[in-house]
Parts: sequence; structure tokens; C-alpha cells
Amino acid sequence: MIGVDKIDDIRRLGRSGENVASIVRDTGVSEPTVRKYLRKADFSEKPPRVGKTPGSPLLAPYADLIDSWLSEDRRCWFKQRHSAKKVYDRLVEERGFEGSYSTVRRYVKCRRTELAAGLDSREAQGFLLLDWLPGECQVDFGQADFRVRGVLIRGHFLVVMFPHSNVGLAQVFWGGAAECVCQGLGDVFEFLGGVPLRAVFDSATEVGRRISAQVVTSELFRRFAAHYGLDYSFAKPCFGNEKGSVENKVGALRRNLFVLIPQFFDARGYNKSLLEACLKASDGKPHYRKGATEPELFEDDRAALSPLPASPFACVTWLTRKCDKQGGFRAGGNHPYSAGPEMASREVAVAMGAFDVAVVGLGGEVVTEYPREWGDAPTDSADPALQLRLLCARPGG
Repeated sequence: MIGVDKIDDIRRLGRSGENVASIVRDTGVSEPTVRKYLRKADFSEKPPRVGKTPGSPLLAPYADLIDSWLSEDRRCWFKQRHSAKKVYDRLVEERGFEGSYSTVRRYVKCRRTELAAGLDSREAQGFLLLDWLPGECQVDFGQADFRVRGVLIRGHFLVVMFPHSNVGLAQVFWGGAAECVCQGLGDVFEFLGGVPLRAVFDSATEVGRRISAQVVTSELFRRFAAHYGLDYSFAKPCFGNEKGSVENKVGALRRNLFVLIPQFFDARGYNKSLLEACLKASDGKPHYRKGATEPELFEDDRAALSPLPASPFACVTWLTRKCDKQGGFRAGGNHPYSAGPEMASREVAVAMGAFDVAVVGLGGEVVTEYPREWGDAPTDSADPALQLRLLCARPGG
């Protein structure tokens, strides 16, 4: 591309009657270029290219592939997304790309901006208000501090929220495993005397793991859903309107019921009173949109529930563990438990529940039970009483 001064010289010589060959000799510009600028009618400055994806013949066959990588990145943690260098390396290694890194870098930079702008424009248009039928619920976890036996512990609380009435029920646990979700749901169902028509879960709950576009549910939850005849689905990532009601209720219950910090001795006993406290929090409260009170609308929810099965579901995951020479084993992470010296080098069955760990011997008898330990830090739950018989037989150690 030549400068404006050179173009002006070409145009001036053309106006003075010089032929093309003469202009080429005088300006040192090629003949096609001279003819181009002699014919050109409009020399107005063009607007700059802003936000346009730069084109490249070498890159064009791979544009859709790069777009798919960048789109998939939006589901990943921001620290684990494709850099331009990673895109270039993958194109070279997997597709034999022969273009330059700078071409890929310019494309990725502009395309990533365009994809983000497209998402922002969809969000700016707002979301449709979803209509929830009586008896449908949303389920999610929140966190709060609790003082248990004088010790401050940060725990989880499961919230089952009915969007039709805006009533939410909570249960406190020390972890977010599938056993806790099933136990909390089962306790809520038994309290209400029925099973919701449908439950919508966040994929972050332990009942399922989202792998790309597919959610894989845990075996315990599949058994739980079959037992109660519960229909369920998972909210889509980045679609907050599908579970916004329960997220708002998580914050509301935390502010209204867990400030000041609750103090209790046993979580299971506290959970029984918590269900009544959740209902009391809605007493006389008008629904934010429907012109009726939340308890009145909640009666519609309760009337729509399906009947309970004949017996409650056992919310435990069964494991088998080989004990060491002291009768110890590990379960639920880096947490050692003991079946006692009598079970040394033997295999035991272990029932992992939301609050307890039960050890079952060869004959089906319960050898011992422990409170379930949570967290990443190692713990020790050995029961000294299990070693009394061995101490009596071997008082010297």
C-alpha cells in the first residue's frame, strides 16, 4: 500500500495529461497500481476495523474448531482456559497448521471478545420468568457457621425450596456428599408427608457431576430417586433463572435463622426443630408476586405432593475395607476408623451415612459406630473400649 502523497502525485500527473507509462517511470509505482488510483473516484477515509475478527486464508479452515474450543472454555475455571499459545500449539500438533502464531493470536483475541459480547447481549435481554407448578422444588447447598458443643464449625445446610409458594426448608450437615443430600431430602419428605413432583438441582451438589454436557448421578441418589419416585433434573450452567429462587432462599434463611450463630449439641436434634423454624419464618408473609401469603400457597404445594413409600430410604453408602493388623481402616478420605483388634486383617462392611459410620462384621452384626469425620485434615476416631478385651488378654502389651 502506497502513501497519500504518492497517490496525489499519480492523480496530479494524470490530470496534466501524462500517460500511464510516463507516470510509472516518474513515480516508481507499478502499472496496475497507477491505473487503480487513476480510476478510483472516492478517497474518503474508511472507518477503522474495530472488533472485527481478522481473516486469514490459512486459518479459515480451522475457525470453527477454534470457536468450539473457546466456547467450551466458558464452562471451565478461568485459570484453565485456552491461551492463544495453547490454541496455536494444538493446531500445529493435532491439525498440522502451517500459519504463524501471530495470526492465531490476533484471531483468538478478537474472537474471544466477540463471544463475550454475544453472551453479554443475551444477558442484557433478560430472562423469562419461569412458571413453577405446585409441588415442584429446587435444591441447593449453602454454608454457615454453627457452634456445636462449644466449638465453632462451618457447616453446610441443604435448602429445599418450593418456588410456587417461596417456602424453603433447611437441614444442617457437615459435608455435601450424596449421603447428606439424600438424608436431607428424605427428612424433608417425611416432614411434609409427601414427595415433590420434580426437583431441580445445581450440578455442584454431590448427587451428580457434570462432565461436558452430561450429568452423571451417583448410584446412591439413583436408588433414592427410584425409592421415592422422584423426578429430577439439573440446572444448566450460566442459566441462573433456573435455580435463582433457591439461591435467594439460601441467603434469606442464613440471614433470618443463622444470625445469631446457632448453638446446639447434636445436629440431628437441631434439624428437627429447624424444619418448624423454616415454616414459622413464612408465617403471614405475603408472596412477592402473587398477592397471597406464602403459607396459603404452600398448601397448594403440599396438596400436589405424591404419597410417601411404605418405608423410609436408608441413606448410606456401603463399602468394604480390609483392616490392618490393629483392626484399623480408612474411609471417606484421610479418616482412619477402628473395627477393634479382633477384626485385625479381616474384611469388614462399612456403612457411610450423613452423620455416622457403622462397622459391620462377618455375621452382619454392628461392631461399632463413629461420628463421621469430614474435611481434608487427617483425624483419629479409634474407640478405646474396643481394645479392652485385648488388654485383658495381654496386659503387658
